[in-house]
Amino acid sequence: MSDLLCNDQTPETGERGIPCVIAFSCGVILLYQLTVLPPHPWLFLAMFVLAGTAVLHKVTILRRLCQWVALLILGLAWASWHADARLSERLPGELEGARLVVSGYVCDLPQTGSFDSLRFSFCVSRWHDRDERANVQSLPRKIRLSWYGRDGKTLPGPLLKLDVVLKRPHGTLNSEGFRYENWLFRHGYRATGTVRAVTKDATVNCGWHCRYHRWHQWVAATAHQRFSQARQYPLIASLLIGNRGDLTDQHWQTLRATGTIHLVAISGLHLGLVAIGAGLIARRLALAAPARWGGERARRRAGFVLVLAACLFYALVAGFSVPTQRALIMVVVGGWYLLLAQEVSVWRPYAVALFLVLVLDPFAPLDQGFWLSFGAVAVLIMVFSGRMGSPGWLKGLVLAQLAVFAGLWPLLAGLGQSQPVAGLLANLLAIPWVSFVCMPVLFVGAFLVLLSGGAFTGWVISVFDLVLGLLMDWLVWVETLATPVAALTPTASPALLAMLAGVVLLLLRYPDRHFRLMAAGLIGVWMLVSTGADQSPSNPTIDRPEIRLWDVGQGLSVLVRVGNKVLVYDTGPELRGVFSAVESTLIPNLRALAVRKIDHLVLSHGDSDHAGGLEQLTTTLAVGLISGGEPEVVADKLGGNSVFGVAACPTENVRWQGLSFEFWHSNSEQSGNDASCVLRIHHAESSTDVWLTGDISRRVEAEMLGSGGVAWFDQVVENRVVLAPHHGSKTSSSAAWVNALNADRVIYTAGYRHRFGHPHPDVVDRYRAAGVPTLNTACSGEIVITLGRDGPEISELRHSAPFWIGGRGLTRDQCNSP
Repeated sequence: MSDLLCNDQTPETGERGIPCVIAFSCGVILLYQLTVLPPHPWLFLAMFVLAGTAVLHKVTILRRLCQWVALLILGLAWASWHADARLSERLPGELEGARLVVSGYVCDLPQTGSFDSLRFSFCVSRWHDRDERANVQSLPRKIRLSWYGRDGKTLPGPLLKLDVVLKRPHGTLNSEGFRYENWLFRHGYRATGTVRAVTKDATVNCGWHCRYHRWHQWVAATAHQRFSQARQYPLIASLLIGNRGDLTDQHWQTLRATGTIHLVAISGLHLGLVAIGAGLIARRLALAAPARWGGERARRRAGFVLVLAACLFYALVAGFSVPTQRALIMVVVGGWYLLLAQEVSVWRPYAVALFLVLVLDPFAPLDQGFWLSFGAVAVLIMVFSGRMGSPGWLKGLVLAQLAVFAGLWPLLAGLGQSQPVAGLLANLLAIPWVSFVCMPVLFVGAFLVLLSGGAFTGWVISVFDLVLGLLMDWLVWVETLATPVAALTPTASPALLAMLAGVVLLLLRYPDRHFRLMAAGLIGVWMLVSTGADQSPSNPTIDRPEIRLWDVGQGLSVLVRVGNKVLVYDTGPELRGVFSAVESTLIPNLRALAVRKIDHLVLSHGDSDHAGGLEQLTTTLAVGLISGGEPEVVADKLGGNSVFGVAACPTENVRWQGLSFEFWHSNSEQSGNDASCVLRIHHAESSTDVWLTGDISRRVEAEMLGSGGVAWFDQVVENRVVLAPHHGSKTSSSAAWVNALNADRVIYTAGYRHRFGHPHPDVVDRYRAAGVPTLNTACSGEIVITLGRDGPEISELRHSAPFWIGGRGLTRDQCNSP
């Protein structure tokens, strides 16, 4: 199809098909910006109409325009077709929470999770007792499971029969931060759940896909048996077989701080090394072979086959994960053009690799690794292609590191990630050490252990620990520099970073002396000015007051902004070593809003679902006043990070540019849920109240209604929005409270199908009987209340969520607020 549409271009230009690949790629990428999945049959029809127009049209400009639009629609249709097929697998709502029996096989390497759980992917081949009562073809074929309470047991084999409790894909939904539903959709998981019982099932039909996963699990078990005694076994398993499940939290912290996570992900670096090694072996064999054994062309083909076989074998050993598949395609295409193709533009293999990746994996644009991989290769091509001479290995290594660091910085900023400046130093030595020492040693050592039947295992482990230990020592040392270096790193928008990256790449590509001095001076001035400005953090000014209720699952966190002032009420849940709403939600969203200082941090009380992640928040952003209903408990959670200490719930009202903040605290309760610091936010211009009630119970509600309580209930306002106390627990929202409240809207902040069952049906019935409309962050995602003259404007993020989250018939579309 691409040849038909691009038949007016010639190979002599060196650019044949590149505009067509760009058009097709843009179509695939465009799909993931849409909130509604377009019907692919109509898209294919439109593409054929445009293709016919392009073939028949005689005007060159219009013909090419039709070609490119047709290919863009082809990419859109291709991705839409695959997305529709994936979304067609759905767990019916009536099966959520029910105990089901499924048979199938384990289709990844099980990993140890929190609370001694075992997490694994399960490919379902049979839904027991569903064959006659449901359309089995529409049920999920791949699910993500966690096995809790296993008492140290392991899975008895790859072919299993499981008792499971499932729910449809769901995760927190906020403007920024990690989205679990994106990850599930990208990897094909159409349900998640827990395991209740495990037995073997020899009746499972094990096809080629199943057999591969059985083999890879055997490879992992063999590697664990041979090398688990090594101190650096987590790194050995990561680099040899792509198993990162044994990396500890300390490993991940060091790798993140030094920007070297890519070293433990089987990527183009590792496959490139395999390709180079196989290519060198092929070259030696070709030189040693008799001259009568084929010509130069035949030997090149044989070399390419050897490179392809070596890379494919390593990719299979490493688990054939999505990044590995992408790297394999890029290495194979590059090897083909290097060994077999005629001289062409250096961008031709890049375009071919991009096309093949998107054709074989239309979901690739959902991976940040996709953007970083092709971004890094594009940067290296721009810097090194067309040079008159080789810069030498040392200079080339430095140039490559500088180019990738500068070139990917704006891309990382656009993806919501930071670029550790210390990573420039870390990678400068880590990449060549891994490339020329660690990987060859690992390959040779594993080969020796395999051939000797384990006779050399002890010696090999010692060498492994030595070379990988030196790597980790270097990274840990660089990590100590990461914090002070980060403090001196200026911040900038992705647009400004893109401009600076362009300047750096031009300097590396065209090293003119005068241009180099001028650019270096401009960058130096920018860094000095930006770093100096960072010493007194300030927030941007907004026109209208804004209240954001973040979706943090079973917990609470609210951002209030007015002018350039910021108040945060609660920080959401935290499970140490597992999850933190501060890390996954608050910090990414605050950074996206350019908030650098929290003027007042209010912690309703000290429970972990309201005051989690305080240490990380107070070390990441500047924080002014901290107060709460349980100041002693909150102070303990801060771990000594608070300069000003923690004050009790304020007793005096505060006014910020049109917003008034009134606080209230029980006179009798000093600890627990009932000690919650309650906050009323009043906007006089729109006559609007927003009440943040923490976890107070009926007893405190009665105190608020009593003679010594508050006069808030009697104050007449046109709009009253209230967060349901204690997430809608049955211990709160008494009938007297609901009736006296006279709310115009109540919002629950609860987790989806959480074990606590919030909001409780009795509470739901009371608000419904009072005629109060309700919202739930579990359904709505992030809720934004904008206060203007005409009253509050309430928006739910689910209405602008991408089609695989907010699409018709999916979880959030059918998740009606109670």
